[in-house]
Amino acid sequence: MSGTPNDLFNYSSGRWLVNNDLRVAERRREFDVEELCRLAAQSVGRSSRDIQAFVKLAEGGFNRTFLITMHDGFEMVARVPYTVTVPKFYAIASEVATMRFLRSSGLPIPEVYDYSPSSDNAAKTEYIFMEFIRGTNFSDVWLDLEEGEINSVLRQLVQLESRMMSIHFPAGGSLYYTEDLEKMTGRKGILLNDERFCVGVDARVRMWYGRRSQLDVDRGPYESAEAALEAVACKEIAYLRQFGQPMLPFQRERREYYEYKEQLPSDHIKNLERYLLMAPLLIPKDPALHHFCIRHPDLQPSNIIVSRSPESNQLKVVSLLDWQHASILPPFLLAGIPDRFQNYNDPISEALIPPSLPVNLNKLNESEQNRERSLYHSRLFHLHYVKNTKEYNRLHLDLIIDPISMFLCRLFDGAGAPWEGETHTLKTALIEATEVWARLVGQGEAVPCPVVFNPEDLRQTKELSEKLQAVDEAFEECQAMIGLGPETWVTNEQYEMAVALGELVKQKVLARIPEEDRARTEAHWFLDDMDEKDYF
Repeated sequence: MSGTPNDLFNYSSGRWLVNNDLRVAERRREFDVEELCRLAAQSVGRSSRDIQAFVKLAEGGFNRTFLITMHDGFEMVARVPYTVTVPKFYAIASEVATMRFLRSSGLPIPEVYDYSPSSDNAAKTEYIFMEFIRGTNFSDVWLDLEEGEINSVLRQLVQLESRMMSIHFPAGGSLYYTEDLEKMTGRKGILLNDERFCVGVDARVRMWYGRRSQLDVDRGPYESAEAALEAVACKEIAYLRQFGQPMLPFQRERREYYEYKEQLPSDHIKNLERYLLMAPLLIPKDPALHHFCIRHPDLQPSNIIVSRSPESNQLKVVSLLDWQHASILPPFLLAGIPDRFQNYNDPISEALIPPSLPVNLNKLNESEQNRERSLYHSRLFHLHYVKNTKEYNRLHLDLIIDPISMFLCRLFDGAGAPWEGETHTLKTALIEATEVWARLVGQGEAVPCPVVFNPEDLRQTKELSEKLQAVDEAFEECQAMIGLGPETWVTNEQYEMAVALGELVKQKVLARIPEEDRARTEAHWFLDDMDEKDYF
């Protein structure tokens, strides 16, 4: 065994500039190391005496993984969820069923040896034991690839997506072993042709986040696209009616433009009810878009394992990792270019023009050269993802290039997002829907829009949008300068520098604003610790 219990139980891959102690506590998970090793060895027909090493392998957003190495060189992975991970039983049971089902369909996914969606076992934790895939994490090489290899890897990914999305499911939600779901809920879900599997409750985090896990609401299985569209909003309305209270926006850099006033949950409920009036009328008429299918829930470079073929020297996608929280939905609610491969809001990318580096690249300074290479790289990924989708997954391409389909995804996401003291994002999407209603429903004036905003409300919302857009852009520039990841995460090596840069930004901002406003700005500074309990 390698590492003390605290090394194994605690998060050590980075730090957060805001609420670091809370983030670390959420990710601490104690378990019986010896028993976990015994169960892991047992899952592959071995004894714990066969284990040579048990070491921390990686720490993601929801789980910690460990590499187990046997004396004969055999390697396997044990994965344990953090304390904060939800919904534990459903997330683990669903991920295992999803992995095994898709692996049986020929997709490159690690073999699952054994699992426990409950902590009621000798190791005192939920776990998944799975195959260790030899290869290179795509995130380690993707920034160094030439265009030909970028095209090759994206072609393989798109072909895998096409195979996934061509599998039709009888309902929406998430995938489970029938016996697991029956054990937890007393119901079998909606059975697949292979009756070992069924579609059951939706395991996405947003359906269970914080006190939402206490709600008795419809989380699937969804027997229609309409049910899927409505469930996300009904969940959030139920949460706000039971737990909602006036509160300041969670994003503190935005609070100034709300005059530092607490926002009312009733405002968000009103917009969710508007969404529910619209939702049944927004379902596409094309029956080809009504089936339920699945996509990888987080297709980013760190979840892709590649290996270089000794024969051709080409990179091959050998595994797709991290299927937790995968959902089954109609394709028009799953469509889109994966976040790390898209370059929207760039005219070259949106026009699908083959990019090139500036002819005067060598005359630019180092910072400018890096910026140009990064932009060129982003444009290549966007271009080749779309080009390969056109060739190998035409249905998905039609959705990606259709602004109406992409708008529906955005509206659906806005309605399902946990409320954090703002309703503006959802409201602006609803206003946009009223403005393009005839195009959305495809029937002109035959189906009038059921939602109307008064002119003064529209004017005020537009003014707020302009202010928030400006502050959001400034905030993104600040994040990039300091080097912040999600929730203000930075690597351990970057931490001291990030703290210093954050303090420098703070002093510069305070120096530019009137003295009478400084105390309030400092009290709501976005890089200071804050009390988060009301936002859960």
